[in-house]
Amino acid sequence: MKTKITVLYYLRKSKVNAQAQMPIYQRITINGQRFDCSSGHYVDEAKWSSEASKMKGNSEEARMINGQLDIMRATVYETEKKLFMNQVQITYESFKNEYQGKKERERMLIPIFVEHNRKIKELVGFEYAPGTLERYQTSLKHTKDFLFWKYNLTDINIEKIDHAFIMEYEFYLRSVRKCNNNTAVKYVKNFHKIINQCLSNGWLNKDPFVNYKAKVKEVIREFLSEADIESMINKEFVSERLDLVRDIFVFSCFTGLAYIDVKQLTKTHISLGIDGDNWIFTTRQKTDTASKIPLLPLAQQIVDKYEKHPVCLNENRLLPILSNQKMNAYLKEIADVCGINKDLTFHIARHTFATTVTLSNGVPIETVSKMLGHTNLKTTQHYAKILDHKISNDMMILKEKFKNTNTALSNKSGQIKA
Repeated sequence: MKTKITVLYYLRKSKVNAQAQMPIYQRITINGQRFDCSSGHYVDEAKWSSEASKMKGNSEEARMINGQLDIMRATVYETEKKLFMNQVQITYESFKNEYQGKKERERMLIPIFVEHNRKIKELVGFEYAPGTLERYQTSLKHTKDFLFWKYNLTDINIEKIDHAFIMEYEFYLRSVRKCNNNTAVKYVKNFHKIINQCLSNGWLNKDPFVNYKAKVKEVIREFLSEADIESMINKEFVSERLDLVRDIFVFSCFTGLAYIDVKQLTKTHISLGIDGDNWIFTTRQKTDTASKIPLLPLAQQIVDKYEKHPVCLNENRLLPILSNQKMNAYLKEIADVCGINKDLTFHIARHTFATTVTLSNGVPIETVSKMLGHTNLKTTQHYAKILDHKISNDMMILKEKFKNTNTALSNKSGQIKA
């Protein structure tokens, strides 16, 4: 939208001096918003022309004052030109600050990013998971390192962030930090949130991300087969810690709960469901969505096994789960002992529940999505795409159905040939 600026001069009759003269004021209007400022000159009301917006006549006084008013008018349009040449959006605020020589407060990127992270830290456990804070702290570190790597700066004015900055930042993440595609996209996405905050607060006039496009590549999620699960369940461990880790991992395989959600379970999360059997009623920390999961027999056996465990009794936990780091370390040992050639982590249990335990056994994808606490069915559909053997089994049923039809066609063909 083109900016409309008008200038006029008038006498302010409420400020008459001792000589009964009135001050001349300049009124500048920018797109309907106006501000007034004094010209510093006083005149007799009889010598002023309201229609012409200047002094009457050709006296020396009139020529001097009218010349000063023309200079002030020219300064208005010079200010407009300066803002335009500097590619600054001309608004009431930007024009007024420039015209009056006021510097707008410089807003630097790093303090804004730090304040964003501070607020997330305050809300950890309420609105955010610890992992969210860790992710943004890492994003802040990458941003600081990028500024030094590319510009030899420790901070930058947010107005200097443009499309080229975004592309260079993504290149830095991929080349220097060696991030894969999805990791790089996620860090840029975190940075985009900070920029969106600046836009929402009116600190930026244009979005540097407007022409940026990045696509997350689909990742094939690892999961355990039925044979892997049986091998793990039937294995007898000499070590009590491996036995414990195996049990809790298997519990997650048959409930679909992520590590943090298992850790937060207490006995109060188990209640009778609609079928009269025990169900888990909980809320996923990551998405704050409800999960209602019927307890399968094996999961119930594991709950019963650790009912009297000291950690469960003293810390009000359903299961005596270790730290995520220790669980993953011990799962590597378990994989080696059980002959499972996969990089086993606790989160694979959740993927196993979605694939091997439920979808492969004919549980509808909508039901699986509900139990997993997904907010979007598309998230669950990623698991369905990797079940080639499920497709094979479904088609075998179809083959059996059409077997008699094929036989009839063969007989008919033979009769025709004869």
